[in-house]
Amino acid sequence: MATIKVIEIISRVEAILQDADVRWPRLELQKWLNEAYLSIVLLRPDANAKCATFTCAAGTKQSLTASSGGFPTALRLLDISRNVLAASDRKVVRVVARSVLDDQRPSWHTETQTNNIQHYTHDPRNPKEFYVYPPALATAQLELIYTDAPGTHTLTQSELHPTTGSAEVIKLDDIYLSPLTDWILYRAYSKDAEYGVNEQRAGAAFQVFNAAIGTKTQVDAASSPSTGGS
Repeated sequence: MATIKVIEIISRVEAILQDADVRWPRLELQKWLNEAYLSIVLLRPDANAKCATFTCAAGTKQSLTASSGGFPTALRLLDISRNVLAASDRKVVRVVARSVLDDQRPSWHTETQTNNIQHYTHDPRNPKEFYVYPPALATAQLELIYTDAPGTHTLTQSELHPTTGSAEVIKLDDIYLSPLTDWILYRAYSKDAEYGVNEQRAGAAFQVFNAAIGTKTQVDAASSPSTGGS
């Protein structure tokens, strides 16, 4: 849950930088905070995971960002848990390697459409699309978990004042306070990288950020619902 205010994290960064809206303007720090959200979510897809009901398109191929039934700001599929419609008995949906379907049911894309989805397959290299089996009716609904793009802050200079500013809170859970801070510090020190000490500080902040978040390769392996490839 997010309870930390934007002005609190910016004040935290300013205290470390020993600067108050001079060398590093608060509007610039806010821009880097927005960058930090996306950097974290790309490395940790679960950092902004959402559970929602998805309405299928007719057929096997599905798009998370479909204009009808989808989620425009979705970044990647994490999991599909079950059918939603009562007519489907709300049965669980299990992940399956696409190669298994291809080998065992070569014509699976053209089988009879239904509201009762049994399996799905997903390739993390194509994070916003997945396939379902049997082919779905346009009325089929699934409960799924996906990574949503975090929103951005557009606070004004006066709204970023450390004592009288906005009460707007950060876009990710409070547990991400430290990596958010480290990313902003990395970008701030990089601004003055021509000075040797700040180049070192930027590198150190980036290393601490990566240590806290982990590498994207490790997360992809851990979070992908498909273990057998596409």
